Amino acid sequence: MDLTVLWFCIVGFLFVGYFVLDGFDFGVGMSLPFLGRDDIDRRVLINTIGPVWDLNETWVIVAGASLFAAFPEWYATLFSGFYLPLLLILVALILRGVSFEYRHQRPEAAWKRRFDRMIVIGSAVPALLWGVAFANIVRGVPLDEGHNYIGTFFDLLNPYALLGGLTTLLLFFTHGVVFVSLKTDGDIRARARRLATRAGVVTIVVAAAFLLWTSLAYGTLASVLLSAV
Repeated sequence: MDLTVLWFCIVGFLFVGYFVLDGFDFGVGMSLPFLGRDDIDRRVLINTIGPVWDLNETWVIVAGASLFAAFPEWYATLFSGFYLPLLLILVALILRGVSFEYRHQRPEAAWKRRFDRMIVIGSAVPALLWGVAFANIVRGVPLDEGHNYIGTFFDLLNPYALLGGLTTLLLFFTHGVVFVSLKTDGDIRARARRLATRAGVVTIVVAAAFLLWTSLAYGTLASVLLSAV
């Protein structure tokens, strides 16, 4: 296997691993308003990912480092062109991490609600923007002769990319709710199962629409037929 192809597969594997492992973290965070009826419920939800959320984020660090080492020009173009969305992702991840650590520091309900909202925002923003970023990579972005991105942040928020972002957000949300249903019991588990069923249906519809759009606009006849099947 060519070394370039090998490193491309390694980088792809690392990003997939990150989305699979940190995806349910995002989903659990986004599920707080839906499954957390009171402080006890919300604490149970957060505790399901407490031992693993920070470890899961190391995948994206390794993926970024591998991308820099193997494809420095791709890395430079990606991180300069997508600077603002990646910065928003970073700020959201910091916000979420701080909220996990500080939520239990004071007993006041208002204090905990404030950090609960920050957890939801810190989970939803990366879930959406990662999809927007990778959908734009599939769609293609305008570059100049030096391979520098010449568009704006709002050019990245095109309908196709937003649908990709909605797809990843729903996938992560459903993944997180399913994870909650496996890691809890009692009433929370029952509610998580019902929510996972409803969210799963919506996710399938949105993901199918995104795949069909991708195949029709950027794929081949074979990919169009595969999406239709």
